[in-house]
Amino acid sequence: MKLLLFIGFALILYSCDSGEIKQQPVINDTLIPPADSIMADSLVIDSAVAVLPASNPINTGNINPGEVVAFAKTLIGVPYKYASADPKQGFDCSGFITYVFNHFKIAVPRSSIDFTNTGTTIDRNLASAGDLILFTGTDSLETTVGHMGIVTENTDSLRFIHSTSGKKYGVTITALNEYYLKRFVKVIRIF
Repeated sequence: MKLLLFIGFALILYSCDSGEIKQQPVINDTLIPPADSIMADSLVIDSAVAVLPASNPINTGNINPGEVVAFAKTLIGVPYKYASADPKQGFDCSGFITYVFNHFKIAVPRSSIDFTNTGTTIDRNLASAGDLILFTGTDSLETTVGHMGIVTENTDSLRFIHSTSGKKYGVTITALNEYYLKRFVKVIRIF
């Protein structure tokens, strides 16, 4: 999306002034570099630089992450159901996340992959209750996010609650074990 936005603005700028910057703008005594030397996550708009956010923030308001974890735990045992965010039918991993956060009126992406550029990435050793943990899917050749959970604790080991597709599982709490370490992508903080 950022790339498309950048290309769109670049085309507009190029067509408006034939691709040349006639005068380099100055903001607060700082010379703004020509458009062709601006980093890819920046845009030139009306002679000013607009830096795109590194992550998409989620508005959690005044909700305590402990409340989110406590509510999530009330759903332990709900079965797995692909593409569902309905506890009466079951949850897929992101449907579970959606349901939990929507309970607190917190809007979150519906798909696990859409969390890739959301929140602030933190070291997994610093993860705490309420942080989100992202994994690849079960296909070992895939490197994109395909599974996720909510960190419940990080004491003797990091544990997370998630809806797993194993028939005997559904919503369960799992320790970050060797299987999930191989699929680990990152931990993000949204609170």
